[in-house]
Order: sequence, then C-alpha cells, then structure tokens
Amino acid sequence: MDAVQKVGNGHPGTAMSLAPAAYLLFQRVMRHDPADPHWPGRDRFVLSCGHSSLTLYIQLYLSGYGLTMDDLKALRTWGSITPGHPEHGLTPGVETTTGPLGQGIGNAVGMAMAARRERGLFDPDAAPGTSPFDHYVYCFVSDGDIEEGVSHEVSSLAGHQELGNLIVLYDDNYISIEDNTNIAKSEDVAARYEAYGWHVQKVDWVGPRGGYHEDVDALYQALLNAKEHTEAPSFIALRTIIGWPAPNKQNTGAAHGSALGVPEVKATKEILHFDPDVDFPVEEDALNHARQVAERGKQVHAEWEGPFAEWAKANPERKALFDRMAVRRLPDGWTTVLPEFPPDAKGIATRKASGTILSALAPVLPELWGGSADLAESNLTTMEGEPSFIPANHQTAMWPGNPYGRTMHFGIREHGMGAILNGIALSGGTRPYGGTFLQFSDYMRGAVRLTSVMELPVTYVWTHDSIGLGEDGPTHQPVEHLWSLRNIPHLEVVRPGDANETVAAWRTILERARPAALCLTRQNLPVLDRSGELEGAAKVAQGGYVLAPGTDVILIATGSEVSIALDARELLAADGVSARVVSMPCVEWFTEQDEAYRREVLPPTIRARVSVEAGITRPWKLFVGDAGASIGVDHYGASAAYQKIYEEFGITAERVAAAARDSLARV
Repeated sequence: MDAVQKVGNGHPGTAMSLAPAAYLLFQRVMRHDPADPHWPGRDRFVLSCGHSSLTLYIQLYLSGYGLTMDDLKALRTWGSITPGHPEHGLTPGVETTTGPLGQGIGNAVGMAMAARRERGLFDPDAAPGTSPFDHYVYCFVSDGDIEEGVSHEVSSLAGHQELGNLIVLYDDNYISIEDNTNIAKSEDVAARYEAYGWHVQKVDWVGPRGGYHEDVDALYQALLNAKEHTEAPSFIALRTIIGWPAPNKQNTGAAHGSALGVPEVKATKEILHFDPDVDFPVEEDALNHARQVAERGKQVHAEWEGPFAEWAKANPERKALFDRMAVRRLPDGWTTVLPEFPPDAKGIATRKASGTILSALAPVLPELWGGSADLAESNLTTMEGEPSFIPANHQTAMWPGNPYGRTMHFGIREHGMGAILNGIALSGGTRPYGGTFLQFSDYMRGAVRLTSVMELPVTYVWTHDSIGLGEDGPTHQPVEHLWSLRNIPHLEVVRPGDANETVAAWRTILERARPAALCLTRQNLPVLDRSGELEGAAKVAQGGYVLAPGTDVILIATGSEVSIALDARELLAADGVSARVVSMPCVEWFTEQDEAYRREVLPPTIRARVSVEAGITRPWKLFVGDAGASIGVDHYGASAAYQKIYEEFGITAERVAAAARDSLARV
C-alpha cells in the first residue's frame, strides 16, 4: 500500500490479496537460491499479471535477492529496479518481462516445454523426478490473463503437451479495471481448463456467508498435490478478495489500479495492527524469519550440486553440450555443413532453401529446434528425419515423435507460438524458431515486440512474404508488414534475395543470437551466378552490399525483387546507363555498419536511385533521397497468378529501368 501511495499510481489490490500465496510459494514450495538467481536447477516463477509487480518485488526483497526497502520505495520511478511491470535483465529474480496480459502464461508454457527438451538433450534416461534438470514452472495469472486470447492458445497446447511440470495459480477475484468481471465474463474458468486436459483444483478463501479466511494450509496442500500430478499441467483456482483487508476499497475496481488513498491506508494498517502513521514499517524479526529462505536455498542448491557433478562425470559429451549452450556458443566448424546452391535460372524458393538449411544444421546444432503454426508443409520448417516434440499418445502417422522430440507443432496459434518461443529462449540455451505466413505476423505482434524488448535469440520464419504468393489474394498478401516490422527496435528483419543469401542469412542470425525474422518467398527465385561480376552472398552479414557494380544510378532491392533489379540493370546497360545493384536483405544490419562502409555502398555522389520491394514504398525515401524513386505496392494485393500480379502492379524490370531514367533526369 505504501509503495503505491508514495508514487501516486500503481496496482496495490492484487498484491495485497496474493501476498500470502506468494509468500508461501517462495518460502515453502519453490526451489530457488536468492544468492544465485540464474542457478540452472531452480524452479521458475512467472508473474503473468505483471501489473501486480509488487507481488514479486516484495518476495524478492523478503527472500534476499538484493532488493532493498529503498527499491520498494522507488517503485515505478526513473532509474529504479522496481518498474511498473517486471523487466527481465533489470531486477534479480525476474525471469521474464510481463507487461501485456497473457504473455506471462505463454512464457511459462514455453519454459515448461524447454525444460522437457533440455532434459531430453542432457539426461533423457533418468527416472522421473531424479534428474538435475527436473524442475517446476510456477505462474500466477489474473482474470486479465485468462481473458486474453493468447492464454486460450497456450493453455490448450499445454494440456495437449501434458506439461506436468507447469503449475498455474489463478487469482479468481471477480475484479478487473471495470470493476466486477461479470460485466464481460461469465464462463466457468476451471471447467475450461479441465476441458484443456489440465489437473484442476479449487481453493476458496471466501466463506459461505461472506467471511474471509486466508487458508494457507489448503493452498499449500493444493500446491503439493499439483507437484505430484505429473501427467498434466496443474491449474489452481484461488478465490480471493482483491485489496483485502482494506475496509472500503476491498473487492472494488478502485483497488485494482490506483492508490488506496491516505485514509484507507491508515485504516487498513489499524486492522493489521500497524502504527497508521508509520510508512513502510518493517518488523526485523519478521524480516529475519523470511530471510532464512536464503539459507534453505543455499542448502537445496548444494544438494543439487552432487547429482549434477555425478551426471557431468558420467556424461562428458552432454556436459560439454550443456556448457556450450549455457553461453550460447556455437560449436567449432558448424558452418561446414551449410549448403551451397549452384546457379540455377529456374531457381528455388527461399522458403525451400531455408528448409534445406535447417535439415543440414540439425546434426551439428542440437540446440536449434522449432516448428510452425500448422504450416509446416508451407513454411518448410521441419528438419528432415527429426521426431516431433509430442507425448507418444498424440503422435500421428504423419508426425511420429516423443516427449523429447525436436519438431514443434503449435497448431493454428500464432500469438501463442510467439509467447511460447520467448519462454523457451528464456529457459536455457536452446535456440527456438517458429514459422507462419508473413501476413500472420500481425497475429503474434505482441509477443514479437516482447522478444525485441528482451532481445531474445528467437528466430521467426515468415514465408509467403509478398504478393508473390499469388492466388490467395489480399487477405494473405503482406504489403505493409516489412516496414512495420522494421520499425520494431532490436528486431532484425531479413529478406534474402536467393538461396545462397538465405544460407548467409541463417548463418548471420545464428551467430548474432538476437531477435530476427526471416521473410521468405513462396515462388522460385533464380539462384544467382556469382562466379563473374556479381558479389558473393557472404556480404549479407553487412545488411546491404554492392551485388553488381555501376556508376550512374543505384538500384536497391530486397528479396524476390533483387533479380528484377538485375534485369533492369541489363535494360539500362543497353541504353549506355551504368546501374549499380545493391542487395539490402537487412536494413538493420546495414544501418549499424560504419559510415564509411555505408557511403561505399551508397555513394552520396550517385543521387539517382530506385528502390524496388513488393511492399509499401514511402519508408524507402530514407535511402533513395529526394531525387530517387521507389517501386512497390502502396495498396492491397489481388488474387491471381503471381506473375500476373507483378505485371499489373508494375513491379517489373521495365518499370524499374524507366524510374531509373526519370531519376537520372532529376539530378
């Protein structure tokens, strides 16, 4: 109450009513070591209702994670480690950034999936519960999380995956910002989770006649039951009263998202037998008692070290893999398996090239795994011969697999896939990727933004990247998406121009280990012959490079339009115009190069310029300048063969050449 009152804004109510549950979890249930927040053997805790950040911050303070009372007093203020929503990498003990509701439970599902995959890599033969890699993932959720669509997606998949290491506590308090949730929600949430295949329990702290008893023993037993139920994820519906025991603000929307006010804080302190005139009271005996969890954590950690050392001694190769993955170091010589595609005028779709690359990488990069949102046959995200990640009873004739498999099947759950991939990347050293059509990146944008906020090494494989997908029409043809995604800070959007640029793109993405999106074609693209004057594909790593030399005009192209720019260059050459073709597969990589390199690729003295990309054109002004022109699509697509669409929309070599002549006339 005092922390929110001091800053003047925040969310006190849920933190008040969930305090006993959070204290119980950190003190008696969860395996953790405050002295080592990154201990691999720890359980994970995700506060999906991130607005109730004090639920977590107070336990980190009480448990001895290094947070001080001054940190709590600095809640939601500049420079503090206690921001409005928990932020991964800022505050010790915070496992993930949970802002938008529903993302946290998605992260928790991803962490639970990753724990199983990691166990399969390191210790697959150990009996259940005996491996140093066995741990639980705990997650607190609110009505806000439960109502968000992404929670439906990830919860359904978690039940199907039988993630027995996942335990979710639902704060069932009937209150959101608009007060009583009956105004917008009436389903039986517990029944919904039973339908997903979860193990469901209910704990009610509200008495039959309106009394209230924080029955911690009942919740403790429910948590123990959940840990024993390893055949399915567990869901505990905890009935609470938000803001308890504030006399006037409890059970109101006002307690959810605003300070209680000085009179209400004083009245509540009197109920709790605190001096109403003392802010941030601390009883040293209570604090010292809570801090004993740190000693218990050290003991549990020490007990873990023995079995871990025995495992390491018995499994030196797996230990070497564990050590390498822990720092996300790629193995020596891994690039030797990368394919090299011979020149081919008929060409190959970059999505197909990507699939070939993934299959080649499978034997040397066991940490790399992923799948698709029900589009594996279109995205080509399946590593050849690798089993599916699936309980044996759910494998199919087309997709055989096992619980430790490698090919993930997210179903038609794009947003859920994004949140799960973030959780996987946060869990340990594996490198996840997930595929869908570029158009449907819109469905997962909330998760993609958080990938970028946390700078996680998640790779999105977004295929069917333009009007080039043809007959499916404007609902499936992305036009604004490339630049929309390029506007997300830290997200590296890569659109390779042929199969060998796709090889270089995958290599660079894996080496950089940052948020990245591969935007790949459905249609075949010529595999360029680079044995003559064309530059090699290795320069993809610099984001943009001079593919073909020229001195009069610059043609800047990405992806499927690179070959169009090369054809335009030939047309211009017939008129005596020397055109330079710059392939720019990744604007982000190019703009981070030093100025000398950028000026070498795009000399300021060559003001005649044309960009060509099958998407919106206005942002290309950044590169073509006032004298330049941009060829693209500033409207929605159409349903027809892709060759016809390109012709009708004017994305042709002839139009690029004409635009180049016009630009030359303006300089």
